[in-house]
Amino acid sequence: MEKVFLVGLGGFIGTVCRYGLGGWVGRSRGGAVFPYGTLLVNVLGCLVIGLLAALSEARGVFTGTTRAFLFIGVLGGFTTFSSFGYETFQLLRGGQALGAALNVSLQIALGIGAVWTGDVLARAVWGHGR
Repeated sequence: MEKVFLVGLGGFIGTVCRYGLGGWVGRSRGGAVFPYGTLLVNVLGCLVIGLLAALSEARGVFTGTTRAFLFIGVLGGFTTFSSFGYETFQLLRGGQALGAALNVSLQIALGIGAVWTGDVLARAVWGHGR
């Protein structure tokens, strides 16, 4: 039961962070149609999960409960893949096929690239190559 509570708490923290960061980006972009906030949140979430996963693998610093809190809770609440799907659909429905294709391409390429970068950074800092 403790793990369930911690995942829920992590989800709350991640969701509040996503809301704050996404809102700030939206306001700073002046109401742009392209979902910059979701892109930033997803790439940042991918970077952080890459860093934490590599740290966990290299050093074994996270218990199963801590991993659940961070990976499922905080990062699960923070990243916004469902928002990505919805916003891409909205772009398509709005006749913005190029914007939708750009969104899909950037989310995937930058997300995977950020996970790789996080992994490389963690291994450079904490060692333990593959």
